[in-house]
Amino acid sequence: MSRILSILFATFALVAAAFPAHAERVRDLGTFQGVRSNQLTGYGIVVGLEGTGDDNLEYLTQAMRGVSGRMGLQLPPGVSPGLKNAAAVMITADLPAFAKPGQRIDVTVSTIGKAKSVRGGALILTPLYGADGQIYAMAQGNLAVGGLGVSGRDGSKLSVNVPTVGRIASGASVERAVDTGFENSDVLRWNLFEADFLTASRVRDAINARFPGTATIEDGVTLALNLPFGTDMRGSMMAQIEMIDVKPAESRAKVIVNSRTGTVVINSAVRLAPAAISHGKLVVRVDESPRVVQPAPFSQGRTATEQSSSISVEEGGAHVVNFQPGASLAQLVDALNMLGVTPSDLVAILESLKQAGALNAEMVVI
Repeated sequence: MSRILSILFATFALVAAAFPAHAERVRDLGTFQGVRSNQLTGYGIVVGLEGTGDDNLEYLTQAMRGVSGRMGLQLPPGVSPGLKNAAAVMITADLPAFAKPGQRIDVTVSTIGKAKSVRGGALILTPLYGADGQIYAMAQGNLAVGGLGVSGRDGSKLSVNVPTVGRIASGASVERAVDTGFENSDVLRWNLFEADFLTASRVRDAINARFPGTATIEDGVTLALNLPFGTDMRGSMMAQIEMIDVKPAESRAKVIVNSRTGTVVINSAVRLAPAAISHGKLVVRVDESPRVVQPAPFSQGRTATEQSSSISVEEGGAHVVNFQPGASLAQLVDALNMLGVTPSDLVAILESLKQAGALNAEMVVI
C-alpha cells in the first residue's frame, strides 16, 4: 500500500512539474490598499441566562450598575446583587469595506468570566469600537449557541462544543463608515499578497497593456495606479483591472516542516545539487529477566533474586542514494521512500542536505 501511495505521489509531482503555472486573475494575486475589513470590539452584558452566569464577580456588578444607571435605576451603595442570570462578555465583529450606516453585520459573543453557558441569553445594547477608539457599530440581540454544557451535583460535567461562545446574525448596526480614500486619493495602491518583483512587473505590464501609463512599481509588493477621479469611472476601471489574467512567477523553493505533527511539505521548485544520502537505523534492545534463587535445604540461607540481562543490537540495512545535479521533487520522493524514512528522519535528512549545501530551498519550521 505504501509503495502504491509513493508511486501516486511521484506521478502527481511529475505531472505538476510538466505543466507551467496557469494564469491568475489580478484579484487573486493581491488587493487594493484600504479596501479591507476592520476589526471591532466591545464589552457588554448578556442577560436572561438560566443560572449559568458569572454570579457575583466585581466587574460584572460594576457593568450592571452602569447599565441600570442608563435605564434610570440606581442601585444602593454596598449592594452586590446575585447575577447568576447574567454574564460579562466580549463582542467581536468585522466591519466590511465600504460598509455604510444602517447596514447590519454579524457579531460573536464570548464570555470572559466564570459563566458556564450563554445559551438562551440576550445581549444588551453595546457599542463596538475600532482601533482609533471611535464607535462604529451598536450590537444587540438574542444569541445562537451551538454548544451545550451540563453538570451534576457530584461534580461531573459534560460539554458539547463550546457553550460559552455565541453568535448573533446581523446583530450589529453600522453607525459610522470608514474612509478608505477610494474617492479622493490621487494614487490608488494595489498590494500583492506575497512579495515578488517578477510577479509585480508582470501585473504592471498587464495593466499597462490594457490602460497605458496607469501602473508603476513602488516595491516588490506595491503598484501605484493613476486612475481618473470620479467614483463611477474609477470603480469601473478597478473592476476591469481585477479581472486581467496574469501568469505569476514560480514560487520560491520551500520546505515546510511542522515540528508538532511531523508533517513535511516540499513544493515542486525544490532542486538538489549532487549529493549522496545514507540512512540507517540502529536498534539497541535490553531485556531484563530476574530469577529467584532458593537456598539449599537446611542451609539457613535466604531466598535471593538474581539479575539476568540480555542485550541485542540490530542495525537496519542502510542504502546509499546518489542524486544527480538538479534532481527534482519526484526523484527526491522516490529516494526517500526507498530508504523507508519516517517524518522525523525526513526532517533530519533535509536539514543535513541544507547544511551540506545540496538543498537549494528555504526551510520553514513551524
